[in-house]
Amino acid sequence: MKKVEVLLAIERLERALGKLKEGVKIAKTDIEKDGAIQRFEFTFELFWKTLKIILQYKGIEVRAPRTAIKEAFKVGLIDDDEIFLDMLEDRNLTSHIYDEATAEEVFERIKKIYTPSLEKALKMLEERV
Repeated sequence: MKKVEVLLAIERLERALGKLKEGVKIAKTDIEKDGAIQRFEFTFELFWKTLKIILQYKGIEVRAPRTAIKEAFKVGLIDDDEIFLDMLEDRNLTSHIYDEATAEEVFERIKKIYTPSLEKALKMLEERV
């Protein structure tokens, strides 16, 4: 694993997070909120895979999102594993949302909790790499 691969992964995550922030900011209608939820799914996927790449660079092998989050917390890449484990649960839930109320609840968590947490985590990753 080369450092350039780590830097590229962080750059991709930064772009995806920017798109998520944009989507959350403008989402008013159900279809726009659905789009923001989908951007969240994509961003979360890039987030855990970025953790995986950074951990691999540090000599720690992980294969699954839950393990990546727990290991990243152990080595100080992120400062709160519980919020990211909650994100993982919601990311898994979003692919099976069939009712408007659940979608709205998840959207609100994405807007108020997850997006700021991802922003903070990205800054930490940039500082620690």
